[in-house]
Amino acid sequence: MTVLRTKAEHTQAILSERRVAVVVNTHSRRGRRRHPEVVRQLRLAGFQPLGMFVVTETAKLRKALDAALALGPDLLIVGGGDGTLSTAAKHLAHQDVALGVLPLGTTNNFARSLGLPLDVAGAVRVLTTGKVADIDLGVAGDITFANLASFGVSVEVAGTVRPWLKKILGRAAYPVTALALLPGHHPFRAVLTVDGRRHELLTHQLNIANGRFQGGWQIAKDISIDDRMLVAYQLGSGKRLRLLLETLVRATTGRWRSLAGGPFVVGQEMILETFPPMSADVDGEVRLLTPVTLRAEPNGLRVMVQAEFVDT
Repeated sequence: MTVLRTKAEHTQAILSERRVAVVVNTHSRRGRRRHPEVVRQLRLAGFQPLGMFVVTETAKLRKALDAALALGPDLLIVGGGDGTLSTAAKHLAHQDVALGVLPLGTTNNFARSLGLPLDVAGAVRVLTTGKVADIDLGVAGDITFANLASFGVSVEVAGTVRPWLKKILGRAAYPVTALALLPGHHPFRAVLTVDGRRHELLTHQLNIANGRFQGGWQIAKDISIDDRMLVAYQLGSGKRLRLLLETLVRATTGRWRSLAGGPFVVGQEMILETFPPMSADVDGEVRLLTPVTLRAEPNGLRVMVQAEFVDT
């Protein structure tokens, strides 16, 4: 087992010694466009990285992360979208290295859940003035995730949404794609068992979140990425019209409004069964097959956050 410094010691090492390595995923258009600004802002902040790795093919991301970690940094700065940051989170889980987040994606759910600035200059500023916190990770089966495991129409959306549409519409590309798919989508029955209680529902979409944001929009104000809990919620019900209306509300206003009603289901561990069995979209990767057990893994990852972040 890796011996970890205290968070205060880790913070002091980062702020004083500045032993950092940098990985930037430029596979996306946004990553390519912002890469020069990342380099400029890091230099302005006085960073002299042990190594800087530019990833032009997503398949080579893990190799770049391994190479960066081999340099022995106190802080691994990673620029990219939620998929890139989720991969980095898996690499750094339970290690004595903190993740520095540069949000370069479309929705930036992970950065939003951490309360980080979404501009490059602001994100870099956190790396020079912030602190080390340890946050939760989610685990679905044996797969670690930082943001979300989802079931239903979103799995089809993940495989269908066009890159050109994301470039034009940004985060609105996801609900717009969902609207196109919904007419042919069938609802499914799900059973969630949490703390011995069964929760049954009929829906087109079920999400189980570790963080506070999904699709770039806030799920609920009282959800935290550091509360040792996962939260499950449905989008719409078994009625396609409700889901259409709810998706339209999300696409046009960016606001969450659950027309299906009912509370969210919250727990540290959840057992999910679906009828029929379904694949999961786990932080953008279509994996697994229900039934599956999901759980929150407390303090699984060290990250650099703003000084006012409430670390529990």
